[in-house]
Amino acid sequence: MPTVGLIDSHCHLQNLEPDAREAALDHAREVGVVGFLVPAVELSEADDLLQLCHAHPDVWCALGTHPHDASKWGDGDRERLRGLASDPKVVAIGECGLDFHYDNSPREVQERVMREQWSLALELDLPVVVHNRDSNQRMLEVVGEEEFAGLKADFHSFAGGLEMARELIRRDFYLGFTGMITFNRADNVREVIPELPADRELVETDTPYLAPVPHRGEPNQPAYVVEVARRLAEERDEPFADLCHRTGENFFRLFPKASG
Repeated sequence: MPTVGLIDSHCHLQNLEPDAREAALDHAREVGVVGFLVPAVELSEADDLLQLCHAHPDVWCALGTHPHDASKWGDGDRERLRGLASDPKVVAIGECGLDFHYDNSPREVQERVMREQWSLALELDLPVVVHNRDSNQRMLEVVGEEEFAGLKADFHSFAGGLEMARELIRRDFYLGFTGMITFNRADNVREVIPELPADRELVETDTPYLAPVPHRGEPNQPAYVVEVARRLAEERDEPFADLCHRTGENFFRLFPKASG
């Protein structure tokens, strides 16, 4: 069983050059981070991510196609993903979902590709890492369908507001908190915390995006998940060490394949 403690449940290390990846991992470990989940945004990243994960016992990945890249999803990709997901380092499907803010892929394509990945995750008994931006209504309609009963999911970088959070909590999904929790104008993120069961919280950086205060404006890195966890512990009025351990337990509960 890997060490239970502070885990960055969402960091895009594939955006860094190899030496920079190693430096970022080493720095994070030095400040107490004990695990890292790296989500793909398209299947072409699979070989690179698997090589990274197999080089480090504390790094795992999710494989799938992001809504921005949904138009790249082609015939045979579902079967390719099925094969890739048999690797012990692939602990989830994703990052997948809907993004109606940028609409980099047509909405109907985003939804079709998301549905294919969700149905595969159910078939393989794997959780999904969900991206949701400006698409709350449609996302809730889809998760409410009988077809997706039993889906296990991390709604990463959650900023969907209290109403959506309540519905996701009712369905036993997990919510991931990023550096947004430290932003002055992010009351829509912090207001969720009192209603979120303690066993449904994850912490993440979304490296290289959303660096927390006091690093806002810099490229994010996994070490900064410490600041996210510290703020969440303050909001919870909980000792920092306890929150690190608890969110680590939550991670392994949602992603049991990472337990080895």
